[in-house]
Amino acid sequence: MEQHKCFHCGDICDSEQITYDEKLFCCNGCKTVYEIFSENDLTCYYDLQASPGSAPKEIQGKYDFLSKENIIEKLTEFNDGHIQIVTLYIPHIHCSSCIWILENLNKLNNNITASQVNFGKKNVRITYNTENFSLKEVVLLLSAIGYEPYISLNDFKTGKENINRSLIYKLGIAGFSFGNVMFLSFPEYFEVGEFWLEQYKHVFRWLMFAFSLPVVFYAGRDYFTSAYKGLRSGLLNIDVPIALGLAVLFIRSTVEIILDIGSGFFDSLTGLVFFLLLGRFFQQKTYSFLSFERDYKSYFPIAITKILDGIETPIQVYDIEKGDRLLIRNQELIPVDGILINGKAKIDYSFVTGESDAITKNSGDKLFAGGKQTTGVIEMEALKSVEQSYLTQLWSNDVFNKNKQDSFTNLTNTISKRFTIAVLSIAFIATTYWLLVDSSKAMNVFTAVLIIACPCAIALSAPFTLGNLLRIFGKLKFYLKNASVIEQLAAINTIIFDKTGTITSNKQSSATYDGDALSTSEEILLKNTLRGSNHPLSRTLYDILDEHDIITLNHFEEHLGQGIESTHQNDTMKIGSASFVGFKQDKSILNTTVHINSNNQYKGKYTFYNSYRKGLSKLFNSLKHEYDLVILSGDNAGELENLKKLLPTKTKLIFNQKPDDKLDYIKYHQSEGAKVLMIGDGLNDAGALAQSEVGIAISENVNVFSPACDAILDASKFNQLYQYIKASKQAIKIIKWSFALSFVYNIIGLYFAVTGKLEPVIAAILMPLSSISIVVFTTVATNVIGRKLE
Repeated sequence: MEQHKCFHCGDICDSEQITYDEKLFCCNGCKTVYEIFSENDLTCYYDLQASPGSAPKEIQGKYDFLSKENIIEKLTEFNDGHIQIVTLYIPHIHCSSCIWILENLNKLNNNITASQVNFGKKNVRITYNTENFSLKEVVLLLSAIGYEPYISLNDFKTGKENINRSLIYKLGIAGFSFGNVMFLSFPEYFEVGEFWLEQYKHVFRWLMFAFSLPVVFYAGRDYFTSAYKGLRSGLLNIDVPIALGLAVLFIRSTVEIILDIGSGFFDSLTGLVFFLLLGRFFQQKTYSFLSFERDYKSYFPIAITKILDGIETPIQVYDIEKGDRLLIRNQELIPVDGILINGKAKIDYSFVTGESDAITKNSGDKLFAGGKQTTGVIEMEALKSVEQSYLTQLWSNDVFNKNKQDSFTNLTNTISKRFTIAVLSIAFIATTYWLLVDSSKAMNVFTAVLIIACPCAIALSAPFTLGNLLRIFGKLKFYLKNASVIEQLAAINTIIFDKTGTITSNKQSSATYDGDALSTSEEILLKNTLRGSNHPLSRTLYDILDEHDIITLNHFEEHLGQGIESTHQNDTMKIGSASFVGFKQDKSILNTTVHINSNNQYKGKYTFYNSYRKGLSKLFNSLKHEYDLVILSGDNAGELENLKKLLPTKTKLIFNQKPDDKLDYIKYHQSEGAKVLMIGDGLNDAGALAQSEVGIAISENVNVFSPACDAILDASKFNQLYQYIKASKQAIKIIKWSFALSFVYNIIGLYFAVTGKLEPVIAAILMPLSSISIVVFTTVATNVIGRKLE
């Protein structure tokens, strides 16, 4: 009798068969899911993979608890009364169709504004409008289309599942079985005859078969599953030759003991799985040691101002404790959830929700981490310490990195794919040869080739090298968004520097005032206006001025690249460029100046005398041999002569550049083939940082963090920039060397395997050892680079 498969989930339609739209379904649930997709023009879900779905389960009343506010507060990572964000763990995510449908939930319900899948962690981060939709309805929608989330209130931490110990269990079972199979194989190894041969040979062989069953069908199941899904999707992944080798060993061994023509290869089979899992366990532990996932403390440097007894002190964000009073300036990111205490808050949550409209908050309202203050200065009380991964997750969001291509990882995948094809071809050609020459060696050759030539080592070299260097950079106060930035940094040929706050030091700059004396009320308004800005000149001038009472401004607005304006009661003030405050400056005066306008009357100007960062001249002289160097500044040319003396003669010095001018300059040179590294202060330079191949923001104990940058460099390490770039290039060389070592190993191993001189069990031991050797090589080599940087 012909068996029919469900169009949605692929299960066999037994007694119940439902036909709809000329398609067969196993139950009403699968038919309903298809109807939902069909009504919303999402049937291309089935084009990505045949029968990708799962049958939805009956969940009547199961999620009623999600209507309770205290539970919603616990499960959501963001909740301002209008928008909620939740990360849900969905065990059923397994293929490209799953990713596609889960990232198109907004087409199923327009109250969902965004959904992003993390395939590795099997979770989806969903942003939705709460006015007409709820968390319960989100979960019911997911369940209705066959993606019921796993929710445990005891262990739920933003969608992270319980610790998975399955690898340890599988390794234990494989090791136990391998040991027993080897023990049972000894009599035949040593050709024990007489009593053994007649009485126990068959018993021992079937015991070996029994021990191999949990190894193949449980411990080694992941290899078969991965290979099947890869082939089903039209991909040849690195698990295909492994799964094929396991299948051949098991089938051949089973046939031999059934027909009583041999003892099979159960020792090689169980040994292969054991050593494969041992290698995977080693990799997992090494990844954990290298902090490849990088916790927040290891690489995120943004600082915040803490107010204690009226004194403002910058602290690292991970030192924030519940109850701390924090000062948030204009364009600063809120690092923790808290309560607004003072000031007028207008929060832009686009960094979190994707919604660009700023939300007004009043004293007593709750503020969420990730929001950006856009109108002056506010004070807040922290409700908890920093979540170690939350802001990191925001920074690494792909939405801020669409134009940055991870080309090196793609190269690794391409090599692995081609290598797999080559290995399969060699295996079949060598096996055919030995079938004609000596058929007794054919099966050994086939399995040995598949095992010894696995491209695991090739696939491991890039992530371990880049991951370890990422950790090392973090320790040395150079904080990268992700590992691909290292590869991009190694490829740059042009370096562009902003001037103010980048090559100059805010802490050592000085200024003199020239103009009409300011009244006490004007000095207070000036000080409090500067208090709300993060621009380097604002911070320098704020530190220079005398202390004054803190007042709450009625209005504050910062115009990037121009200046700031504020009002308090009936007084107004403008601070910035001459044109911004309405003053016609003599163009022959080229010093860096900040002009003051109070109540529509020009008062005077502050003239700044820059102090350049330590080691600037030496850094540029190191860079000049390999890179085109450019100073691209928004200031006037007042420092032109000083910079000519400090910097190499080939350095381009360009002044009076607005933020858009910097962006256009980079675009033009990229069209000419330049690979640009932009280094700026992270505020006015956001567009230029985003446009460049690599954008680095200089941090000087100021929270000017922006998703536009790819890295944050502590200001104290500015003079080591050349060493960081050089280390990135060396990391790429390490990856290439590990590729070469892997190829050499495979060529030697293939020679012995093809000639029939390599037993499968020996190949099973050597294969994970090759992976371990690559991991050790890349780790040691990058640690050597790290020691040179210290």
